[in-house]
Amino acid sequence: MKILLFELLSEIVKIEDILFVVRSEGATSEVRSPLSIRQKEQWITMGENDGPAHIHVNSEIISSAEFVEEKKPDRTSFSIRFYNKDNERLLAAFFTKMYDDSKNLVPQRKKLYDELCQKFSSKIKF
Repeated sequence: MKILLFELLSEIVKIEDILFVVRSEGATSEVRSPLSIRQKEQWITMGENDGPAHIHVNSEIISSAEFVEEKKPDRTSFSIRFYNKDNERLLAAFFTKMYDDSKNLVPQRKKLYDELCQKFSSKIKF
C-alpha cells in the first residue's frame, strides 16, 4: 500500500500550481509545485534537499487521503488531504488557480482534479 501513496504524490507534484501545506501544532509550511520526488525507505522527499524548500513525508505515518471539495461563499476549494491513524491532517495539496479573473471555474484545472480522484478514489487507505 505504501506504493500507492508514492504514486499519488508523484502524480500531484507534477501538476503546476499545487500548494502543499504541512501543518504542525506550532508552524505551517507551504511549498508550491512542480517538485521532484523520490523515496528512500519510508521517507518520501518532495523537492530538492539543496533547494530553497522541500518536504519529507514519513510514508509509515500517513494512513489515508481524501479528495475534498470545500464550499465557500464565493468559490469551492479543491484539495487532497493526508491523515495519520488518528485522522489528524498532516499534509494537504491545494489546487490553486482554479478560477479565472471573472471567478469562473477553469475547466482544465477541474478536469485534472477529477481525473486524479477517479484514478485513485475519493477516499484512500494506505
